[in-house]
Amino acid sequence: MIQVLINPKLQNNEVPDLREAIGWVRRDSDFPILFERCNFWAGVKNEQEKLIAFGYVAGMGLQHGYMEDVIVHPDYQGQGMGKKLVIRLLEEAEAYGLEIVTLTFEQKNAAFYEGCGFKAGAGGVWHRG
Repeated sequence: MIQVLINPKLQNNEVPDLREAIGWVRRDSDFPILFERCNFWAGVKNEQEKLIAFGYVAGMGLQHGYMEDVIVHPDYQGQGMGKKLVIRLLEEAEAYGLEIVTLTFEQKNAAFYEGCGFKAGAGGVWHRG
């Protein structure tokens, strides 16, 4: 059974290892700073206690937050774990008092996020060149 935990205890290398497994840059220097600065995070571990899914919500902790780094290990993709992770993060956002949660995603992932309850909207993203 998949158990999505809010703010599970994680070692500093666990999220970078997961990022690397899906082909993202590790960003080792982000951890543990990320855990100190985000509102909350969610994680799923397998039977061997290896982190296999992760995501977080950050912001000022007032009305609005943004969801980032929704990651599922390639060996576990396509099994509904990503949706359970996102739904759990949204439940926690509601309990936290956030009325708006935004995220950015690649167009190929639009259907996934729409299936989790997100609606596409107008906006812009600035990225340092």
